[in-house]
Amino acid sequence: MHVLIVEDNTLVARGIKAGLELHGMTCDIAMHIAQAQLLMAACQFDVCVLDLGLPDGDGLQLLQQWRARTLDVPVLILTARGTVEDKVLGFQTGGDDYLAKPFDLPELVVRLQALHRRAAGRASDWQQWPALRLNLATHEAFVHEQLVELSRREWALLGALLQANGRVLTPVQLHDRLYGFEQDVGSNTVNVHVHNLRKKLGTELIDTVRGLGFRLGASYCKDMA
Repeated sequence: MHVLIVEDNTLVARGIKAGLELHGMTCDIAMHIAQAQLLMAACQFDVCVLDLGLPDGDGLQLLQQWRARTLDVPVLILTARGTVEDKVLGFQTGGDDYLAKPFDLPELVVRLQALHRRAAGRASDWQQWPALRLNLATHEAFVHEQLVELSRREWALLGALLQANGRVLTPVQLHDRLYGFEQDVGSNTVNVHVHNLRKKLGTELIDTVRGLGFRLGASYCKDMA
């Protein structure tokens, strides 16, 4: 899951990022509205955590602009504004969930997982094929009922391909999903993770589309509901 955190408090933003990454998510931070607009235009995010009190405007104005442009990324509003009226306004503006500060990280994690699951049209975190069974929330993978350990990056890559469900993702798109927008890593890292996933879960799991990128193997594409 690739998460955009829009939060102007550096300590809060870094704490959320560290906590979410412990649960296998990839995060980018925007400290103000202008930066959030740039990141949202440059990357494909699965969910957004949005503070409302930002230095260059109100987060609700940003959310309103996104919805006016039919940007449908699920947004969880995370703010100190906790009255019923505030929550109603947040949902009416286009928020998909609302969590008041102070908050507990485990609750934020499960709320983001639920938003991601609903956006993908899935009723369950379990995905199953004849030889492979995955839990996308708990990060458990079983091959012929034997538990297989995957790294956080391998889960991020696998999740991106499952969500694409047969569409080709370029190495740049996959890099953003694995490492975020700003992190600079070697150009061959995506290929390494693809190789490791094929070795652990089966060679037919991922197809290489020469000159374009990678996609989920045809036998693994299905209705994700």
